[in-house]
Order: sequence, then structure tokens, then C-alpha cells
Amino acid sequence: MKRVSILFFGLIMGVALLAQSPVMTFEKTTHDFEKIKEQDGLATKKFEFKNTGDAPLIINRVHASCGCTATSWTKEPVLPGKTGSITASYNPANRPGVFVKTITVYTNADSKPVQLTIKGDVIPKPAVPQ
Repeated sequence: MKRVSILFFGLIMGVALLAQSPVMTFEKTTHDFEKIKEQDGLATKKFEFKNTGDAPLIINRVHASCGCTATSWTKEPVLPGKTGSITASYNPANRPGVFVKTITVYTNADSKPVQLTIKGDVIPKPAVPQ
């Protein structure tokens, strides 16, 4: 009987530990820059999120879909109820026209990676008369 009680207690504790997990919650996962001028340089968006789970959230890595998009993010663990951010900067140089870029966020949360999207339309810089 004692073995059964110990086994049952261990099982309950294991389930309780597994139930604790971080949850990354964004208000918006897409940003439209609309029209941006090539000569104005980088177009930057800061995506803010909240850890709505009950364990610290750790961003393991962030991957942009192309080299034209640089990223930075909160490096320290985000405690439950606290906020963090991921910043995406798109370089429009020599890239006139419509663009759609994705940023994939990998964390220690149980859910699949989160995908953020930035999009817009780059207006080319005026031609220089010769």
C-alpha cells in the first residue's frame, strides 16, 4: 500500500510540473509599413509580447526569412505576467516594390514556433539626372 501511495504521489507531482509552461501572447503578429521610401533607410517594428503562462519564457532563437531583415529580442527570461519584445528592421536599399517577410520565433513554450510578419511597398529613390 505504501508503494502505491508513493507512486501515486510521484505521478501527481510529475503532472503538476508538466502543467507549468510559458505562453507567448502577442497583440498583433503582422505589421504593414505601407509605403516606405527607399532613401529613408531601415523600417523598424517592435513587436511586444506578454508571458501569459506560469513559467519563465525563454526565446531560444529568432530567424528572419531573408538577410534584408535584422532582428533583436529580449535575451533574459520573461517571467509570468511580464513583457518582452522582438524588433525587426527591414533594409529597403535596392529592393523597390512590395515585400512580405517573416520572422520565426523559437521559445521554450510547448506551442509551435510563433511567426511574425512585416510587409510594405518600397518606393524607389528618384533617379539622379546625368
